[in-house]
Order: sequence, then structure tokens, then C-alpha cells
Amino acid sequence: MLFALTSVFGKRRKATPTPPSQLALDFEDEQALRRPQDADEMLATLRSFGLRRIERCQLTRNRNVMVSYRGRDLRVHEGYLVAPESVHRAIVRFIEGRTRAERRVAQREIVSFKIEMPAVEPRRRERTRPEDEPISAKLVEWHARFNAEHFGGTLKVVPVRISRRMKSRLGHYSAARAEQPGEIAISWRHLRRHGWTEALETLLHEMVHQWQDETGRPIDHGRAFRVKAREVGIAAAARRAPTRGG
Repeated sequence: MLFALTSVFGKRRKATPTPPSQLALDFEDEQALRRPQDADEMLATLRSFGLRRIERCQLTRNRNVMVSYRGRDLRVHEGYLVAPESVHRAIVRFIEGRTRAERRVAQREIVSFKIEMPAVEPRRRERTRPEDEPISAKLVEWHARFNAEHFGGTLKVVPVRISRRMKSRLGHYSAARAEQPGEIAISWRHLRRHGWTEALETLLHEMVHQWQDETGRPIDHGRAFRVKAREVGIAAAARRAPTRGG
């Protein structure tokens, strides 16, 4: 109606063509307005692209798993809220794909979208209590001995501390980071209840994890760990619970 009135009561002005750059900006603004803002909107967006089997969606901040689903539940990293439509469609194909090849292609497209991860502050490590320092020093001596006997002296010298917080584990190896060296912790409860001999076996167990770290292997209890554990003469798994007596 407005156009008709203009054409009748006044000479129509010649329209000024919109520059291509402005068209691109308008399209980007429109795309931004259509982006989901929360989990419910993400689910609605994915359903509009053909998602059928999912009933619930949860946004996560997991640094390793970007998209996962089980049964009717979907977990998506919140960074994908701002992903382009092509990535949202790839998430649908990843879930609904009929063939493994189709799902692999979708997976590659999903992970190709780079999400800005916030910097993680290094976790503050527990300190050995002053009264436990003599035990810690003795364990460091045994670390050097085991290093020479079983690893050819190739492992780095690392702190070996006594942990009074550790309740569910016998020991733990913390991988080296840019600002922190690797570190081994031995449970004080384990040492008190199970004795020195078993604590030394736990130390050697954690040194195998140190060897994995320093040789670029995954820190796990997989085949490489089991082979090395047998080589140094220890059981591949520490099965004893430190909360039990005896």
C-alpha cells in the first residue's frame, strides 16, 4: 500500500543499490539472530535440520568431548551455539547418520569448528607436611635407585611427596606441564597400613606412568603399561584399597 501511494502521489525515487559489503553484514546479522541461545533452542535448531531420536539436550564445557549422546540424551559443548548452520547440520548427521562413513565425515566437520577454550589455571598441588619430609626424602632416594635399575637412568628427577588427602588411591603421577615438573604422590594411609615394601611397589608403578609421560605415550594402564610393568617386576594393576586394614 505504501508503494502504491508513493507511485500515485509522488515521483518514485531511484533506489540506491546496497553495496555487497552491506549485504554480507545484513546476512551475518540475520544468521546471528537465528543462532540458538540455550540448550532448548539448540535442540529446536537441530530438530529443524532433521534430528529425531533426541528428546533432551544439555550444554557442557567439557574440554575433550564436544558432542555425545546416549539414548535420548544429547550433550553438546556450549561453544557450538555460535557455530554456523553447516556444523549444526553435521551434528544431526553424526547422530542420525545411517552409515559409519557418513558419521565419520560429519565428525570431521564438527571438530573442524574451533572453539575458544578458556585458559585453565594449573591446579595447586598439595605440599608434604614437615613431619613427612624424611619419608619423602627417602622415597626420592628410592626413585633414583629404581631409575638406574629399571629405566637406565633416563627418567627425570621429580618430587615424591606424601599425600594425606589421598583416600581412594595408593599413589598418583601428575604429568609435567609447561610451568610444573612431573610429580609422584604416595598415600600416607597406604604407607601406614600396608608398609614400606608395598609403598615402594606403588612408587615403581607411578614411575612407569612417568616413563609413559616422558616418552610421549598415553598415561594409562594399556598394553604398553602392562608390558613395562612386567619388565620392571610389578603387577600391572594396583588392586589394594588403602582404606582397608592389613
